Amino acid sequence: MKYGMAILSGLASALFVAGCDTLGEEPVSLPHGLNHIGMSHSGQTETGEMSYYSVKTNGGSQTASGEKLTNDGHTAAHRTLPFGTKVEVTNLRNNRTAVVRINDRGPFISGRIIDVSIGVAKKLDFVGNGVAPCRIEVLTSN
Repeated sequence: MKYGMAILSGLASALFVAGCDTLGEEPVSLPHGLNHIGMSHSGQTETGEMSYYSVKTNGGSQTASGEKLTNDGHTAAHRTLPFGTKVEVTNLRNNRTAVVRINDRGPFISGRIIDVSIGVAKKLDFVGNGVAPCRIEVLTSN
């Protein structure tokens, strides 16, 4: 019985120590002020689909950055750009553009690269369609 407990105790200790090991990858060092990995330098572009959201469709009025969501704000959600980054969004159907500031996370639907406020969607003229092809260009990074 003592022998079995010793083996079980040794096995548990070995598993515990093995679980504490890292995968051997070094942490990524990011430039000062950046807290993410991804597109972030002025001039970088991304092309895909955009959609819009509003206070009603967002399920609340607070963004991931903690700011209050407003329907008429020139703000948007992006999965990886840092909060405060300004991007120019171009509707590729009609070439209308708007400058927005990233203050939320999303969209989380495949193929979509940015969610803009409903006020921006009206300016870009795609509210009726719900989605539109777009290009975004980073203007400034926070």
